[in-house]
Amino acid sequence: MKTRIFLALLALGGASSAHAANNCSVNLEGNDAMKYNLTNIDVPKSCANFTINLKHTGKMAKNVMGHNVVVAKTADMGGIDADGIKAGLASDYLKAGDTRIIGHSKVVGGGESTSVSIPVAKLTAAGAPLSFFCSFPGHSALMKGTVTLK
Repeated sequence: MKTRIFLALLALGGASSAHAANNCSVNLEGNDAMKYNLTNIDVPKSCANFTINLKHTGKMAKNVMGHNVVVAKTADMGGIDADGIKAGLASDYLKAGDTRIIGHSKVVGGGESTSVSIPVAKLTAAGAPLSFFCSFPGHSALMKGTVTLK
């Protein structure tokens, strides 16, 4: 009987760990109306890495209505955007080697998905406030949100 109780508790503990691992990622969607489905992403400080899974739920091609996700200090968004426009689509609208960027995905079009995994230590070291946004020209005005370390 004690063995069964121990095994049941062990199984529950394993389920909690699996659930905790799931908290180290988030599913983000962008659409043809230039909107993300989230305005805030909570990142547990207990995670070693945090993954943002981006799905473009629209139908338009990436050269017309492409989306990516960029994580940076909120104060750096404007500069990253301005430099990204010059870099073009081939560079995912991001200046090569831009140290202001904490993490980013590639640009995807309608029906496509991508992911970016960011070491939580980089988020912690950057300090706050942090934001996520789309660097496709003009999109960051609507497609942005906050990143909160919890």
